[in-house]
Amino acid sequence: MNQPSVETYHEDGKWKNKVEGKARATKTFDTKAEAVAAGREQAMKLETEHVIKNMDGKISEKKSYGNDPRAPKDSRG
Repeated sequence: MNQPSVETYHEDGKWKNKVEGKARATKTFDTKAEAVAAGREQAMKLETEHVIKNMDGKISEKKSYGNDPRAPKDSRG
């Protein structure tokens, strides 16, 4: 995937979204649900991967919204 991924994570008491490679978060949120929804929207717009982390920093979920080279091929022909 050529586009940098969007990461949702917890830091300093807030949930944040950041595009990979950028120094700062694009936006902060009070709840994980709000951050995940906004991160998903941003990843869809950028056609990239959305990486969601728990409060401890471990990845809990990944979703691809782009041209994933590992996506299963259509077997219908």
